[in-house]
Amino acid sequence: MLRLETETGWWLVAHADHARLAGEFAAVWGNTQFRAPEPRVHVLKGIARHDDGWITRDAAPQITRAGKPSAFSVELVGKYSAFEEIDLADYLAVRERAVGLLAEEDAYAAVLVSMHTYNLLTERADRSTIRTEELSLLDAFLARQRALQEALTVRIAEDAFLSEEARSMTRVREHFRLLQATDNLSLLTCVDFRGPATLLHPLPLNDGRTAEIAVRSMGERSFVLNPYPFTQDGLEFQFPARHVTGKAYAAAADLQRAYAAAPVERLTVRVSAG
Repeated sequence: MLRLETETGWWLVAHADHARLAGEFAAVWGNTQFRAPEPRVHVLKGIARHDDGWITRDAAPQITRAGKPSAFSVELVGKYSAFEEIDLADYLAVRERAVGLLAEEDAYAAVLVSMHTYNLLTERADRSTIRTEELSLLDAFLARQRALQEALTVRIAEDAFLSEEARSMTRVREHFRLLQATDNLSLLTCVDFRGPATLLHPLPLNDGRTAEIAVRSMGERSFVLNPYPFTQDGLEFQFPARHVTGKAYAAAADLQRAYAAAPVERLTVRVSAG
């Protein structure tokens, strides 16, 4: 779940819907300057489904010790230190499930999700927030992800339907960075982040160079990107969210009832060139 505080409560966005929004960004990625993803079907599948492991958990949202919805929030942008305020074992199970759901179906999509997961829990996570007795649990998870990535890259290398270029680890890493970029833009959207940001990694250009994309807020879910990576300027996207009333809940069941009763609404994000 992702949460955005309002005057009366919270906007809540399911992880799977946040990932679908990232997939919509990826679907219109590419122009005279930025390289479009290829093999397109596999890359878009990995991006749009990278959080499918959360579907069951998000159907019954939980609360933090303070009674807030347990969710990714604006405070975690650029930090990712609190593991979305959930139990580490539960968190790792969700992340492992997201990769596993794709692994048998699409090796290319799955390796992108695994690389994204591994990056979150190494380069972008703060190990000091994890209890010492749980570090072995994390390290075992990371070892399984490395082994899985090796197996998936073998399958990719043997896939005769992919071009030689598409099978290269250089191109796979580029698409991992695209997943990270579109995921980050979707996170910024869903928590309505108002500070300056980037899309994390330099992204590939058609001339062989790369460029880091700066993101600047222009108000409620409106962002200027420079340089601009999409097919057209001034695009709008919609994504589903539910609004629940109340800042804190005595029990998870109270939040779950409020969430189930809340109508699904459509929020809009606008992106333009700056």
